[in-house]
Amino acid sequence: MVAALVWANISPSSYESVWTTELSVRLGSHALTEDLRHWINEGLMAIFFLVVGLEARREFDLGELRDRYRVPLPALAALFGMALPSAIYLAFNAGRSSAHGWGVAMSTDTAFALGLLALVGPRFSSRMRAFMVTLAVVDDLLALVVIAIAYTHNLDVAPLIVAVALFGLVLVARRVPVRRVAVYAGLGVATWIALHASGIDPIIVGLAMGLVTYAYPASREDLERASSVFRDFREQPTPELARTASRSLERAISPNDRLAQRLHPWSSYVIVPLFALANAGVHVSGDLLGRALSSPITLGIIVGYVVGKPVGVLLGTWLAEQVTRGHAEAPIGRGALAGVGAAAGIGFTVSLLIASRAFSGDELAEATIGVLVGAVAASFLSGAIFKAIDRLPYKRRLRLLVGRSEQLIDLATEIDPDEDHVRGPEDAPVTLVEYGDFECPYCGLAEPNVRELLSQHGADVRYVWRQLPLSDVHPNAQLAAEAAEAAASQDRFWEMHDLLLDNQDALRGPDLIRYAEQLELDVEQFRDELKRHEHAGRVARDIESAELSGVAGTPTFFINGQRHHGAYDIATLSAAVKAARARTLVAA
Repeated sequence: MVAALVWANISPSSYESVWTTELSVRLGSHALTEDLRHWINEGLMAIFFLVVGLEARREFDLGELRDRYRVPLPALAALFGMALPSAIYLAFNAGRSSAHGWGVAMSTDTAFALGLLALVGPRFSSRMRAFMVTLAVVDDLLALVVIAIAYTHNLDVAPLIVAVALFGLVLVARRVPVRRVAVYAGLGVATWIALHASGIDPIIVGLAMGLVTYAYPASREDLERASSVFRDFREQPTPELARTASRSLERAISPNDRLAQRLHPWSSYVIVPLFALANAGVHVSGDLLGRALSSPITLGIIVGYVVGKPVGVLLGTWLAEQVTRGHAEAPIGRGALAGVGAAAGIGFTVSLLIASRAFSGDELAEATIGVLVGAVAASFLSGAIFKAIDRLPYKRRLRLLVGRSEQLIDLATEIDPDEDHVRGPEDAPVTLVEYGDFECPYCGLAEPNVRELLSQHGADVRYVWRQLPLSDVHPNAQLAAEAAEAAASQDRFWEMHDLLLDNQDALRGPDLIRYAEQLELDVEQFRDELKRHEHAGRVARDIESAELSGVAGTPTFFINGQRHHGAYDIATLSAAVKAARARTLVAA
């Protein structure tokens, strides 16, 4: 953005000449010709919205919104957060020709808003981020619909019908299912071309493609298949087996995860900066600034974003809670909602897209100034809200930041103190469950972090270990799990647990007997129980509970029944525990 402003003010003619340079794609007698700015705004931005759609779909499939009762709340918050700024803009521009630019003041820039929340928001902000993502996606979808309806002037129905038919083929391919990315890429590009020919802004194709791309955790069967193929490759490293192993590894994770991992860096570090460079350049002169200070376009946009957005988000959230009669409660507190609403006032990408369609010349420059100033003011307002909350006493701060909505439970089998292996106080507000494998090197890496976590938060954390031996990749894991249960029958589970994780490279039968001797167990009883696999049923119950909870790999953590996604270093686990404790305190 800064680079665009500098370029446009140092050499306005070169800035415009570059972005108005035409680029054509030809196939025989057919040609698609646009200038560079349109290729970015309508082509590359479709990929940006594809990434936004992928993240939203992940929230629907794996996040808070898999409980569909929770969908109306961010949807209404987004709707009112768009309607109120637009109404404010119209109030400033009533009776003027500039009133048709009402769409400029309504949309949220997902990437910039999330980046701002990461900087100024509270540390335990996973729910806040999820709420912001959902609100922004509804916002983007409605904004793209507005572009298609209100800012499309020459509609050609025949290509539109073709585009709808092509997207129907995408839905059919998903149901079959077709797994080849090339099929969806081809259909997506064809749909984009058809929508472009119809006169409707084709970037909506990206968001739609993202929203229909499934997200799901890797299944144990897929992981076992990938492990088997990888072992074949290790024994015979041929190009054919390398290709097969690569495909098996990719297919073990969801299409949503694969696409997000590939496209997110391009979206964040290439497409958004290019968009800013192509659209944020305004030749700022004293005359322009003088007009902007009194322009209803500029003032309507700034007031709409800085005042209308946070008030609209708060109003929409309150209304959703009333309409659903408590089924949908805000996942974050009122203070956090105000901070998120203020951050939603950053309306960079879609706002500039709509401005480029609604205005031209001086009016476009005034609208761009309004969008940029509104984004800066909204950023300062969001930061000020969170800074003010941070200065309040602890309990009041929690009430303002943490919502009262019930946490969704992913853990299928509740903790049974008589059956489970528990470390820590029974009445601790936070329960950390780990599904682990004694031979898994990642469980070995996680163990010091768990110990440090219990040391730092001992009074607040109850830790539970559940067995999940991955016998297909760790040949000694099952016997080690049974050895831990045999030690448990002599009330020495945790001592054996610690020994096994400290000696992951020595888990064969004689090693286990040596550990039993070291712990001064009844060695004959221990050896007899291992030989008869007396505790295999106990291990199998843990494995069954893991499968019911959707666990396929180790280590997998659950915090107060909710699956922990992401890293398990001490800082991340500690932040997750603090967030869970805060929610428990607020609920109490």
